[in-house]
Amino acid sequence: MGSLMCPSTKRVRHLRDYVIFLEFDNDEKGQLDMKPFLNFGVFRKLQDPELFVQVRVAFDTVEWPNGVDLDPAFVYEKCEKVT
Repeated sequence: MGSLMCPSTKRVRHLRDYVIFLEFDNDEKGQLDMKPFLNFGVFRKLQDPELFVQVRVAFDTVEWPNGVDLDPAFVYEKCEKVT
């Protein structure tokens, strides 16, 4: 129907501080710095470093054990692509 599908997240791991490393199903890779978002809404729950490092793939995006997850389009658009 013409809607653009963003790539699904295949793998995610904590990189440093509040930065995660992502691999997508289109073979692109990127880093997402979550620090700018941690003072807003549900993202405040991710300020605990011990919780943040527990990031994992859930369906086509990423989530944390406390139920906070990210929109797949947000993840793909906001991450800094690396080669």
